[in-house]
Amino acid sequence: MKDIKNLKRFIPMGILIGVIVILLGFIGFGYYQYVDLDTQNDSLRSRVAKLEDELGITTENLETTKEEKENLSAELNDKEEYVGQLRNQFEDIAGQVFILDKLSKTDEELLQKYSKIYFLNEHYVPEDLDNIPLTYLYDESKPKEVHAKVLPYLEDVIKDAADDGVTLWIVSAYRSYGTQGALKSGYSITYGSGANAFSADQGYSEHQLGTTIDFTTKNLGGGLNGFGDTEAYQWLQENAYKYGFVLSYSEDNSYYIFEPWHWRFVGVELAKELHKQGIGFYDMSQRGIDEYLISIFD
Repeated sequence: MKDIKNLKRFIPMGILIGVIVILLGFIGFGYYQYVDLDTQNDSLRSRVAKLEDELGITTENLETTKEEKENLSAELNDKEEYVGQLRNQFEDIAGQVFILDKLSKTDEELLQKYSKIYFLNEHYVPEDLDNIPLTYLYDESKPKEVHAKVLPYLEDVIKDAADDGVTLWIVSAYRSYGTQGALKSGYSITYGSGANAFSADQGYSEHQLGTTIDFTTKNLGGGLNGFGDTEAYQWLQENAYKYGFVLSYSEDNSYYIFEPWHWRFVGVELAKELHKQGIGFYDMSQRGIDEYLISIFD
């Protein structure tokens, strides 16, 4: 008390009161700040707790979404696999339809065995015949026809042989049922039953197909005898299969005499297979031959 009294003695009362008021103001402001900060902290704690709850829910949702995504991905893979299977089935069916359609438009007679085995009736005529260019004929005064789809292959044979210095002329091509019958009758009058060794009856001749050619070459006078001893025959043996032509009646065949001049178009694929196996057309089963019908003009 004594000190206060002494202080009062030196500090005027107004100033003292002012100092006390200021001190109280600072204390009040500090308390207010404390209360305000504490309120803000409570609010922040509440927001943090809320965010933590929301984060927990979000995390759960993410896990659920991740699981759903994995399930959807697995389902998508299953669907894609199923679609792939359907596509493969469709392609198989489309391929089969294409094959069936192509076969339905391909003359099934073209690869049948005819020599005393299979019969062509008198009404059969190739679907499309074309005139052979006269320059390919030995006798240009006697026009000849061949199956239109065979002609390009035939032309390549003659041209490529010529490029190798080999002369090939055509002496016989398509023959109708009637023409073959007349030819056989003429041979029978001259040779009797011996004609059966080298001439087919009508309906059994490969020439009726329009896919078979008889060749001759120089120094034979347009004939066939001696053709087997020529370079033309040698060239055909080595190259004809590349163009789809095969020798029908080899030296060891059981149908007719050896006919080195007689070449039948059977398609490049089949001709190459026969050459690879070293067998003749009539040595392969008809079922095996039929598999090549679809590709005969490919």
